[in-house]
Amino acid sequence: MITSAKKNSAGSRGAASRGSIANCACEAGGEGRKAVGVDPGLKAANRKRLRRIEGQVRGLQKMVEEDRYCADIITQIASVQEALRGVARNLMKNHLNHCASKALRSGKKEETAAMYEELLELIYKHLR
Repeated sequence: MITSAKKNSAGSRGAASRGSIANCACEAGGEGRKAVGVDPGLKAANRKRLRRIEGQVRGLQKMVEEDRYCADIITQIASVQEALRGVARNLMKNHLNHCASKALRSGKKEETAAMYEELLELIYKHLR
């Protein structure tokens, strides 16, 4: 079953910001949707990268506490942002290879449309 959930805000955001839940191999449980087809190598790489990012953020906190030069802090912030974008790219790769490909190959018009909408929203909002 495909559902669409509009995100509430002060005003109407339009079609580009509607969240759609495409029917894929991801399970919905008590804790929300959960990916079931995550590549183990990709997951390990993401966990390693996120631990490194966590250390970078702690370093940023220390730089701010020590009143380090603003340009140096900004440079480190850009580094953290790029590292997070790398994690997002890995997650998108997995999503495309697993969830999206299944939904797009399903032959179900509504499921395919919902997945296209979900992918476009992800790209427009998060993968710039």
